[in-house]
Amino acid sequence: MGQEQTQAYNAPKNKINISLALLILTFFLIWSYWLSQQYVEYHFGFIAIIGALFGLVLQRSRFCFYCIFTDYFAHKDSRGILGILLALLIGTLGYHAVFGAFLPVLDGRQLPPDAHIGVVSWILPLSALSFGFGMALSGSCISAQLYRLGEGLLTAPIALIGVAIGFALGFLSWNSLYLSFMQKAQPLWLPNLVGYAGSVLIQVIVIGGLLVFFLYLENKRRIHTQNDHDTPHQDDEPSLWQAIFQQRWPTWVGGIFIGLIATIAYFRVGALGVTAEIGSISRTFLDQVVGGVSRLEGLDRLTGCITVIKQTLLSNNGVFVLSLILGSLISALSAGQLRWQGNTLKGILRIFCGGVLMGWGAMISLGCTVGMLLSGIMAGALSGWVFAVFCLFGAWIGWYLRQKWT
Repeated sequence: MGQEQTQAYNAPKNKINISLALLILTFFLIWSYWLSQQYVEYHFGFIAIIGALFGLVLQRSRFCFYCIFTDYFAHKDSRGILGILLALLIGTLGYHAVFGAFLPVLDGRQLPPDAHIGVVSWILPLSALSFGFGMALSGSCISAQLYRLGEGLLTAPIALIGVAIGFALGFLSWNSLYLSFMQKAQPLWLPNLVGYAGSVLIQVIVIGGLLVFFLYLENKRRIHTQNDHDTPHQDDEPSLWQAIFQQRWPTWVGGIFIGLIATIAYFRVGALGVTAEIGSISRTFLDQVVGGVSRLEGLDRLTGCITVIKQTLLSNNGVFVLSLILGSLISALSAGQLRWQGNTLKGILRIFCGGVLMGWGAMISLGCTVGMLLSGIMAGALSGWVFAVFCLFGAWIGWYLRQKWT
C-alpha cells in the first residue's frame, strides 16, 4: 500500500520531468540541425549528437573515473574498472581499424591525424599525479563534473572555475617546462614500433589480461558477499523504459558504448576530449589580461587536447562539451535524478583546489581521463598508459588522505 501511494505521489513529478526532458530534447535536435546547416564544413551537427550521446552514457552508467576508482579502493568493487577496460578494448580495435584507412603505410615517424599521442617525459607522471590527486579532492574528474552539472551538482561550476585557473597556471609554466624537459622527448606510438598487428596484439593481451584479473576479483568478491548476506528479494522485472531511461546501467554497458562512440568520433571528427574548450577560454582570457601566452613553445608539434586563442564563439570541443551537458540533463530528467546538490564552505574550498590541480595536470598532460587516458590508450600511445598509472596513483593518495582527514 505504501509503495502504491509513493508511486502515485511521484507520478505528477515524473510527468513534469519527462515533459521537460522532451522539451529540452526538441530544442537540442533543432539546434543540432541548425548547426549542421550553418556550419557544414565543421561537422558541428554531428559533433552535437555525439556529445549528447556521450553525456547520456556517462550519466546513465555513472561513468565517473574517481567514483569507479573509489569503489575499488573502498569496497574492492571491480565492476567500474571492468567498464573502463571494455571501453579501452573496443576503442583499441576501432581506432586501429581507422588507422589502417588513414595511414595504411607506416614509416616509423608519421603519426595518424588528430590522435592523442603525447610525448613521454618525467613531466607526464608529475602532471598525471596532479590530475589524479585533484580528482580526489574535487570528488570527480572533469568529464564527470560536466555530466554531474547536468544532474544539478551546484559545486560543479566551482570545480570547473578551478580547472580554468589551473589551466592558466599551466600556460604560465608551460614554456619553461617544455624547454627544460619536454623539448627532446618524442611521442611513442606502438604501431610505429611494432606495426599495427603488433600494437593490437600487445594492447589486447594487456587489456584482456587485466579484464580476466578483475573479473576474477569481482567474482571472488560477489561470492564472499553472497556468503555474508542472505540473497535479497528480487523485485519484478523493470519495463524497457525503466531499464533504459530510469535505472542505472551497469558500467560495463557504458564502457561498450563509450568504446563505440570514441571510434565513431575519431573516424568522423577527431579523438574524444573535454578540456580543449575550457583551456581555450582560460588561455584567451589570460592573454587579454596578462599577455604572454599567445605563444606556447612546441605546442604546434604535439597532439592532444590542444588549446588556442579563441577567435570564434563556437568550436568543435565547445559544441561537444555543451551537448554533453545537455545530454546528461535530458537523461537525468527522464530518470528523475535531477537533484540540486550543494556543499559546505570547507567542501567548496576543497573542490576548488582539486579543480586547480586537475586543470594544471590536464594542461601539462594535454588531456585528462578522457583525452589522454581513454583516447591515448585506444590510439596505442604510451603516454596514455603512463598517464593512467600515475593518475590512478594520485587518486589513491588523495582518497587515502581524505579518509584520514575526515
